[in-house]
Amino acid sequence: MVDFGGWDMPVQYSGIIDEHRAVRTAVGVFDVSHMGEIEIRGPQAAALADFVTTNNVRKLSLGQAHYSGLLYPHGGFVDDILVHKVADDHYFLCVNASNQEKDFEHIRAMNRFDAEVEFAGERYAQLAIQGPQAHATLQKLTPVSLAAIKYYWFTDGQVSGTPARIAHTGYTGEDGFEIYVPPAEAERMWHEVMKAGVEFGIKPCGLGARNTLRLEAKMALYGHEIDASISPLEADLAWIVKLDKGDFVGRDVLLKQKESGVKRKLVGFEMLGRGIAREGYEVLLDAAPAGWVTSGSPSPTLNKNIGLCYLPTAHARPGVAIQIVVRGQPVDAVTVETPFYKRAK
Repeated sequence: MVDFGGWDMPVQYSGIIDEHRAVRTAVGVFDVSHMGEIEIRGPQAAALADFVTTNNVRKLSLGQAHYSGLLYPHGGFVDDILVHKVADDHYFLCVNASNQEKDFEHIRAMNRFDAEVEFAGERYAQLAIQGPQAHATLQKLTPVSLAAIKYYWFTDGQVSGTPARIAHTGYTGEDGFEIYVPPAEAERMWHEVMKAGVEFGIKPCGLGARNTLRLEAKMALYGHEIDASISPLEADLAWIVKLDKGDFVGRDVLLKQKESGVKRKLVGFEMLGRGIAREGYEVLLDAAPAGWVTSGSPSPTLNKNIGLCYLPTAHARPGVAIQIVVRGQPVDAVTVETPFYKRAK
């Protein structure tokens, strides 16, 4: 157990590799109740949500969600978030645990609209059921047809007799669902999910497996790939930036970056020599310092040591020979295409 954003969180239960492989081949469940929730309501809820985020909120249909960025005016990340459209006048945001108070204050400070911003985290616990058997596991507990919920859509219904928001999203690179339930029901719900998944070999999963799974899928982690000093264009997240949607916080800076080009960019790599790249390790190009590692780990799925790093844009492409300084010694590596792992549809 470790402190994570003020929460006591499990790093592992049966072991990181064991849990990782359960999610890739069967099903795993994560208690992610530490994640924050912010709700925006009112006649101009859409206007506020669109102004403070990078993606196009107005294109969301009822029951649809998308991944987006919450930016400072200088273009760096306040946080990366999920935006859910509950109604025309109601948006539900899932945000990172350690950023939730900061996110709430940021959105409230930017609220020049007829909208109400609520810090709602205390009303929700969240469980993530992930893996090829996630659908079969959760379907045992709900009358809602999970097959009818498309990827990055959600619905409100019941799970094990409890009102729940069921979202078809995830942070593992596998298929799966997140369920948002009242905190008083969370412990019972955990045991119900575990019981439903017994026949599929379900495993409880901690932060360790969550990190290796999301890294294989090249999903950004705040404080590693993204922070206040990094823009979405640098983080290879241009796809969540809709510059043509109208004004939003940070747009002017991103527009200039797009026109002039960014000087650095996130890229994946795999180690060729012996050694594991870790966050903060220096990256060399032709023996000269050129960037830094944001995340690195052995990949249980690929049986390789992989990682993400920032490099000058001209070199942030597959097939570039680099070196990672591991314990003072340069170790050979090469940039590769990402995501490192992509599940079969």
